[in-house]
Amino acid sequence: MRAFPINAKAVASLDKALHEPARLSVVACLSCVEDADFVFLQSQTGMTGGNLSSHVKKLVQADYVSMRKEFQGSKPRTSFSLTDAGREAFTKYLESMRDLLAVLDNQEMN
Repeated sequence: MRAFPINAKAVASLDKALHEPARLSVVACLSCVEDADFVFLQSQTGMTGGNLSSHVKKLVQADYVSMRKEFQGSKPRTSFSLTDAGREAFTKYLESMRDLLAVLDNQEMN
């Protein structure tokens, strides 16, 4: 059996705040827009309100997402956007995943 040239330390060091699929989907959505409200994120991710709240809270705590609460007329509106740190972490995460996938793709061809 031949060993894959995968950097196991790099895989183990993937950002845990982003690697969780629900949080990754939130950050991916936010990477495509300037900001998004709670209802939009919920519709895009398919999460329940409670589940989305839980994951967004962890992203806010990691300083990857900023949250803004305001009123539109008499209705409350909560919106979210990626912070600079969040955008940088997402870019780094994507680069790490691309590197890993490239190694695996090359092994498939051999």
